[in-house]
Amino acid sequence: MLKGLPIGREDFKEIRENSFYYVDKTKYIEELLLDGTQVKLFCRPRRFGKTLSMSTLRYFFDIKNGEENRKLFDVLYISNSPLMSEQGKYPVIFISMKGVTGHTWKSSFSDIKLKIKELFKDYSYLVDSFDKYDKLDFEKYILDIENLGEADLKKSLHILTKLLCKYYNQKVILLIDEYDSPILSAVEKGYYTEMKDFLRAFYGDALKTNEYLQMGVLTG
Repeated sequence: MLKGLPIGREDFKEIRENSFYYVDKTKYIEELLLDGTQVKLFCRPRRFGKTLSMSTLRYFFDIKNGEENRKLFDVLYISNSPLMSEQGKYPVIFISMKGVTGHTWKSSFSDIKLKIKELFKDYSYLVDSFDKYDKLDFEKYILDIENLGEADLKKSLHILTKLLCKYYNQKVILLIDEYDSPILSAVEKGYYTEMKDFLRAFYGDALKTNEYLQMGVLTG
């Protein structure tokens, strides 16, 4: 029986569980782990499989549902690597910056707020474990996001890495897909400076000298 082609599908789990045709590229997971640098940037043309690659990393590393996700890698290259021991070991944050394409800085900033709100909601199961200060820090990004300014949003990813690291007692892997999409849109629409200044801090706080970070991977 011929396997179906996963046209337009970018979720690794969906492809594997539905037995779609999949070209095994999991050797790059081994290469990432052996690379030694903490933050890695992959620049490829559009439709080059970057989002699927990030999805693969997410299912490989994520400590949540780690045992369940392990079977997704059966018979693939990485399953026979000594570095399969890294599977299901780390809390993972995945955020895609695709769609931050407002015609003004204000509208794009609203897009970013929505992405951060949805990202924090993904980790709502952590709330009951927080002390009152961490709980306030976390919940403002869900309940009060509309009233937050740039300063709060700039440090949001860093705060989430800290909270996840404290909960799991394990450093975090941060995956940022299409990291440059907002800046490309800003160049076209005339608010490059505002976007550049925001993203420098937004990414920088999370990726530079972050004691809670195990590894960062960006695609663009």
